[in-house]
Amino acid sequence: MYINTNELILYKHFHRSDIFEDISWVINNYQSKAFSKENVKTRLYEGLHKLIEFSVDHCFDGNLFHSYLTYVLITNENAFARACEISGKPSGTINDLALSDFRIFRKLYDFDLSLIDVVLQVQCFSIVTSYMPSDICKNRNKGIPYFKELVNNLSTSENEESFYAILTEFYRKFGVGLLGLNKAFSVIHYENDIKLKPITNIESVLLNDLVGYEAQKKELVMNTEAFVQGRKANNVLLYGDSGTGKSSSVKAILNEYYKHGLRMIEVYKYQMKDLPLIIGHIKYRKYKFIIYMDDLSFEDHETDYKYLKAVIEGGLEAKPENVLIYATSNRRHIIREKWSDKNDRDDDLHTNDTVQEKLSLSARFGLPILYIAPSRKEFLHIVKVLADKYRINIPEEELYLEANRWELRNGGLSGRTAQHFITYLLGKK
Repeated sequence: MYINTNELILYKHFHRSDIFEDISWVINNYQSKAFSKENVKTRLYEGLHKLIEFSVDHCFDGNLFHSYLTYVLITNENAFARACEISGKPSGTINDLALSDFRIFRKLYDFDLSLIDVVLQVQCFSIVTSYMPSDICKNRNKGIPYFKELVNNLSTSENEESFYAILTEFYRKFGVGLLGLNKAFSVIHYENDIKLKPITNIESVLLNDLVGYEAQKKELVMNTEAFVQGRKANNVLLYGDSGTGKSSSVKAILNEYYKHGLRMIEVYKYQMKDLPLIIGHIKYRKYKFIIYMDDLSFEDHETDYKYLKAVIEGGLEAKPENVLIYATSNRRHIIREKWSDKNDRDDDLHTNDTVQEKLSLSARFGLPILYIAPSRKEFLHIVKVLADKYRINIPEEELYLEANRWELRNGGLSGRTAQHFITYLLGKK
C-alpha cells in the first residue's frame, strides 16, 4: 500500500519532519525493487535513531511511531487547528481539507509496521511499537495533558470522521502548538521577529506553599481569576522588600491557573522593544497571557521603559483583552529618581514634568501590591511551617535559636532567608 504523504495540504512543515519523511519513505519503499534492501535498511535505521532520540526526550512509550504522529498533529499550528482552538469546530471548506489530510494520517496509524521487519528480516518495529521507558522518564512530567489517551483514541479511530471528532475536541480543550502544550515561555529575538521558546523546568510552587501574605495573595487571585474568566482585570505591580515572595507568588499563580488557559511569557527589560512583536504573536489566540517582568527597575539613563508605557496604556493600538502585565520590583517607583529631578532647576526647565515622567510608569499598573519584610515573630512562624513541611525534627527552642543566628549572618528577615535556613538544615541530614 502506497501512502502519498506529499498530498497533505494543511499539515505540512511540522516539527521534526525528518522523522516523518524517513519512516514514511521506508513504509512506501520497503518492497520496492527500485532500491536494494541495504539502502532501505540504512534509511530505516536512520529514521529509527531519530525517532527513539525524540521519543526519549519527550518520554513517549508504547507505540513510538503513533506517539510521534500524535505529537505532530497537536503541535502543528495550521489554519484548521487554530480555528478549532478558537471556535471548536470550524465551518466551511477547510473541514474537507482537514478530512483529506486525516485519511492520510489514518493510513499511517493503521499500517502494520511488523510487515517491514518480516520483509527486511530485522527486529526494529517490534521494539518501537511496544517501547518501555526508563524510570527517569516515568518520574518526569511530560507536560501534555491526556497524551497517552489521545494516542490510543487516534490509533483505534474507525474512520477519518471519528479521527476528526477526536482531534478537534482535543484542540478545543487544550489548544494547539507550543502555546497550547506549555505553561511559560522566554523570548528569542531574530532580525525582524521573535520566537517564543517553552520553559519546561518551572518551579512547582503553589499559593498554599507560600506562608503568610494572605491579603496580598487574595488580591492577586481575585485579579487573575477575573482575567482568566474574561472579565476586566488590572496590570499588577508586586513591589516591596526583597525575599518576600513576590516572584514566587507570580509563579504560583501560573501553576494554579494553567489549567484554566493561563500562559506566561517572561520578558527582560532589554527586550522591551520586542513587546509589540510579542503581542502580535499572541493577541488572536484563545489563551490568557501574562507578560511577566521580574525585578523590574530602570536607571536614570535607561529609556526603554517608554516601550512598556506605550504598551500598557497610551499607544495607538490598544492592548489586547487576553494580555496583562505582571511585574515585580523592589521599588514602588520603577524608574530611579534623583534629588536633582526636584531641586536642580538648571538640569531641566520643567522640573515637575521630569518627575511626572518617571512616576508615570508605575502609575500605569492598576493594581500595586505591597510586600514588606516580616517581623521577627512572622519570620519564626515561616521557619516553623517550613520545618514541619520538610519533617525537620528539632526542638522548637533550638530551631528558633538557630534561625535567629542564621538570619543575622545571612540577609535579614525574609521568607527567602527562612527557606535558605531550611535548605541548610536539610543539607546537614
